[in-house]
Amino acid sequence: MLTREVYSKEETRYLRIAFFVSAAILLVVGLWIFNKKHISHDEQGSYYALNARFNRTDGLLVGDLVRLAGMDIGKVVAARLDENFKAVLTLEIKDSVQIPDDSSASIVSSGLMGAKYIEIEPGGSEDMLAPGGEFSYTQDAMVIEELLDRIVSIGKANRQTSETKNNHKKSI
Repeated sequence: MLTREVYSKEETRYLRIAFFVSAAILLVVGLWIFNKKHISHDEQGSYYALNARFNRTDGLLVGDLVRLAGMDIGKVVAARLDENFKAVLTLEIKDSVQIPDDSSASIVSSGLMGAKYIEIEPGGSEDMLAPGGEFSYTQDAMVIEELLDRIVSIGKANRQTSETKNNHKKSI
C-alpha cells in the first residue's frame, strides 16, 4: 500500500525555495552557455590571423574577444609559449578591419572583476599588419594584487614622509 508523505508548512516552504533557486541557477547557466556559443564568429565573414607576444596573460583565455574602439573585431584562437617563455597569442581579426603596423595590443578587463579581452589601440602608420604579422607593442595584463600592493606601499611611503616632516617640525 502506497502512503503519501505529508510535509510540514516549513518543510514545504524550504522545498519550494530550493526548487526556485535551482531553477534560477539552471536558467543563468543556460543563458551563459547560449551567449557563449552565439558570441562566436559570423559564419559568412572571413578572418585573418595576427600574433601578439606578452610576458603574462593572467586570466585571458582562448575564445576571449579582441576589441578596437570598444567594438568586437575578433577573438583569441590559440595560445602557446615561445622559447623565451613568453605567451604568444594568435588573434583572428575580421577581414574588413585593417590594423596599422604600429598599433598596440593590451590585455584589459571590463570592470574590476570582469572578463579579460584584448584591446587594440591603432597607430598612425599608413602600412597595415599583414596576415600572420605580429604586434610590435603589447601591454601585459595588470594583476589586481600587484596594483593593491603598489597602492599600499605608496600609502606607507607617504605616511612615513609625513611622520618624518612632523617630527622635524616638532624638533625645531
